[in-house]
Amino acid sequence: MSRILYTGTKNASSWAFRAWLSLRELDVEFEERVVDIRTPQRFENLQRIGEISPSASVPVLIDGNSVIFDSLAIMEYANEIGTGSLLPSDPLSKARVRSFLSWQHAGLSGLCPRLSFESAFYPDKRDMTTDEQKDADRLFSIWENELESSSGSYLCGALSLADLVFVPTIIRIYAHSPQIATWPLTQQWIKRLLARESVEEWMSTARSLPPVILEDY
Repeated sequence: MSRILYTGTKNASSWAFRAWLSLRELDVEFEERVVDIRTPQRFENLQRIGEISPSASVPVLIDGNSVIFDSLAIMEYANEIGTGSLLPSDPLSKARVRSFLSWQHAGLSGLCPRLSFESAFYPDKRDMTTDEQKDADRLFSIWENELESSSGSYLCGALSLADLVFVPTIIRIYAHSPQIATWPLTQQWIKRLLARESVEEWMSTARSLPPVILEDY
């Protein structure tokens, strides 16, 4: 296998999760190599990744002699070498998907910053703060409007990279039992995504690992 995806510890590597999901959903063949990004071995392991990738981070996709070291680039590349089904053909719809990808890549305007992906796997999760619920409400409202406009099961009608890029965000927020009954389309969409075979495959491994406890939770 000449195509290798370097991912990270599955309950702590949300961006590798996104890249991995895209490849899996498009049935692109690859070998996965998991890099332990827990401390203290994190620093030495990522230093080794720096020998093959400018970013010295995961995910990294090696395809032949080429190195693709950005998660969104891997997602779009997966779409191009796969079936091409995860980006709409219509230019405006495609731009809309890419807008969501970029927004997530930029941190979703700082929504719920203390609810990390790692926190979704904590055995004792705290309640969401009022501000966190307010942040979640804003995100749910945006998703609800998109789902209503698309008249489909996903944000842009058919499953797209826009849906996949939000999966780790859904997991970290939804794990804290937010009030979501006001947004029924979003609630159905979340359940639909979490039930996908690819998502469950990653999550089953993530749940089996010791939680990665972060400060400031």
